[in-house]
Amino acid sequence: MVESFIKYIQFEKRYSPKTVIAYQTDLQQFEEYLKKEFDGTQAQDANYGLVRSWIVSLVEAKLDTISINRKIACLRSYYKFLMRQEIITKDPMMKIKILKTKKKLPHFVNEQDAIKLLDNVEFPEGHKGQRDKLILELFYGTGMRLAELIALKESDINLGARTVRVLGKRNKERVIPFSSSLVILIKDYIRGRNKEVEKKEHPYLLVTDSGEPLYPVMVNRAVKKYMKLFTSVEKKSPHVLRHTYATHLLNKGAEINAVKDLLGHSSLAATQVYTHNSMEKLKKVFDQAHPKA
Repeated sequence: MVESFIKYIQFEKRYSPKTVIAYQTDLQQFEEYLKKEFDGTQAQDANYGLVRSWIVSLVEAKLDTISINRKIACLRSYYKFLMRQEIITKDPMMKIKILKTKKKLPHFVNEQDAIKLLDNVEFPEGHKGQRDKLILELFYGTGMRLAELIALKESDINLGARTVRVLGKRNKERVIPFSSSLVILIKDYIRGRNKEVEKKEHPYLLVTDSGEPLYPVMVNRAVKKYMKLFTSVEKKSPHVLRHTYATHLLNKGAEINAVKDLLGHSSLAATQVYTHNSMEKLKKVFDQAHPKA
């Protein structure tokens, strides 16, 4: 039934490839544990005690809490699937709770450094420099994810309306507005790309110097290279620029539900992590301005 479950989350639930692989690995590890400790019991036959025993073993092995909670989420999905398929009559996950985790505040670049990063960098001449600049501007100017940027097609961009259509997690589509300065950069990039790079049979906007679609390692490397020049933030990645986009919007007074929609979050809880940084700024304003502060 594990194989049927993996096909279900892959093709019906449309989980991301990364999540599918992670869940497949989690279930394999669980079955290996059952085979070793409980005479080859199958995952579909496990009860509350066996599940709890595995989780305890993971804690004792000092596996990080986030990874353990993902494995718990995997088993919850798996046993709900088995219940719907009427393979089991009792869900062993009913009493299993996720472990408490420390909330990590997202890393972000302060406004002054973000402006320096985008306005003061000397990019290389030609296609490479135009592409790298556009990559940074798109991350900071739209808050899109790495996978969304790589999958971006020229047809997804409406220069007249100043919007870009992106396909997010679980194939959820959203439309993001962008600044007029990005219109100029996109036009310049397309013009330079068409002049310098051999056209390949694919629709993607951003390409390598040989005309192939971008890949994650290349984009991460480029972002880290330029961020090193103008910011001391601990982490340097596309996702930090996404965090920066959200934090700066909230700092400037954007409504949190609007930021949620722009980021493509499925719940407000995922967006609320950014309000801490905004609250710190509001506290400083209060301390400076209020007579009773």
